[in-house]
Amino acid sequence: MSATPIRGGITSAGGFSVGIGEAGIRESGGPDLVLVASDRPASAAATFTTNLMRAAPVLLAEEALAASGSTARGIIVNAGCANAGTGGPGLDDARAVVAAAARHLGCEPLEVLPASTGLIGSRLPVAAMVDTISGLRLRRSGAASGRAARAIMTTDTRPKERAVSVQLADGRLIRVGGMAKGAGMIHPQMATMLAFLTTDAPIGPAMLRTLLRPVVDRTFNQVSVDGDTSTNDAVIVLANGAGGGPPIDGDDRRTFADALEAVCRSLAIAIASDGEGAQHLIEVTVRGAADDADARAVARTVAASSLVKTAVHGADPNWGRIAAAAGRSGVRLDPDQMRICIGDVPVYDGTPIDFDERRAGRILRGATVPIVLDLLIGSGSGTAWGCDLSAAYVAINSEYTT
Repeated sequence: MSATPIRGGITSAGGFSVGIGEAGIRESGGPDLVLVASDRPASAAATFTTNLMRAAPVLLAEEALAASGSTARGIIVNAGCANAGTGGPGLDDARAVVAAAARHLGCEPLEVLPASTGLIGSRLPVAAMVDTISGLRLRRSGAASGRAARAIMTTDTRPKERAVSVQLADGRLIRVGGMAKGAGMIHPQMATMLAFLTTDAPIGPAMLRTLLRPVVDRTFNQVSVDGDTSTNDAVIVLANGAGGGPPIDGDDRRTFADALEAVCRSLAIAIASDGEGAQHLIEVTVRGAADDADARAVARTVAASSLVKTAVHGADPNWGRIAAAAGRSGVRLDPDQMRICIGDVPVYDGTPIDFDERRAGRILRGATVPIVLDLLIGSGSGTAWGCDLSAAYVAINSEYTT
């Protein structure tokens, strides 16, 4: 059964709620703290940044997952401070915040996973956060879900949340929901971007980990806004089994994985389209590669290319930039047989060809710019998402701390 989009986000799955507070972390004010809570122990799985300068919450979350047997009751998220580059004191800060969240949920600290986003090198206002957490009211409503997605934003211009439902083979209906933030410093290798997913599917930690990794590879790891990998990247999923019935197995594994991927893909595209200063979403599809991994590598290299991004921004149908990016992807290809299209306009077919530059330019001015490459080698395929690179991106990031 295919997944059906439903309204909502992080609270759409049964048994999940959110608490939203304002701890004064942001200089601009407003909600900046979110507690995602499960009403029962949940299986937990995550992927984290491979950046060697890893933030305190990443280190602490990994430690908690290992010590708890990959079960959790909640996620505590703050915006406005990354708690990265803060050394031992930053770890102590994160532990104090986690302990406060655990007290509020009535669980052990190892059952709460922390995440932070914001300015690198600043300390958390721990006393204010602990006080705010103690007064959080947990709510399940769609409105609360939307407020939570907005509270974790930094330079995002809009909240990002998605949810789907899917029917298992025995008729059970399960839900998967999620929220994400990210607009700059986006070039995930997990696995700044954060994504949190919840589901009421009954599924064990080991299987949840097994299914999450390839989904992340095909979705979040295929997004590039600016080529910078964050210190805080994390994708965390909690599965609490509130949907009832026996653990997912057999064909239901694929059904669940498809639903999880539908939510992750939608959130990944939302991140790319909201890139800092962006006016266009770039969608690069590669076909005919030796395998899917090769196709994804070519697509990601093209989507991440600064020259491709600026060409899209200027509506310049410069196929040479696309071809050059594909050629440096590290993937085997034959430039004498590769084909490139901008939308439905063929622009290269092993050799330069005449094409309608005006029509190609109009496609490049669209809200979504599709670029298609066919390597004509095998059956591998993959997609990546990026955005154009504008002067607004430079302005946003040249004034980030002032």
